[in-house]
Amino acid sequence: MRFLVDAQLPRRFVDWLKEEGHDAIHTSDLPLKNATPDHDVILRALAEDRVVVTKDDDFVQAYLLRGQPVLLLISTGNISNRDLEKVLRANLHSVTAAFQNHFFIEITSDSLIIHE
Repeated sequence: MRFLVDAQLPRRFVDWLKEEGHDAIHTSDLPLKNATPDHDVILRALAEDRVVVTKDDDFVQAYLLRGQPVLLLISTGNISNRDLEKVLRANLHSVTAAFQNHFFIEITSDSLIIHE
């Protein structure tokens, strides 16, 4: 899968995804870096067929209004990067499988939620 990781998530998130065989970039890789407006992040994700990975509710609102972008919402609250990595690695296979038929997936500290 192809992912675009938003600014609120650590740059290492991209490395974790790549280690699992995915194509991933971070907003810090974009020309405006982490100052890239959400609208431009969405356009980039659509143009490159990427899933936006975020903690930002603004992307949820965009999805609810327009049905895009394809969205992986991280709703773990404030946890350490080590714990975030554990949650990601524990759920990544289920997440990628869910994206075969769904467009909005949410990960919490202890569950995977598929939004219809």
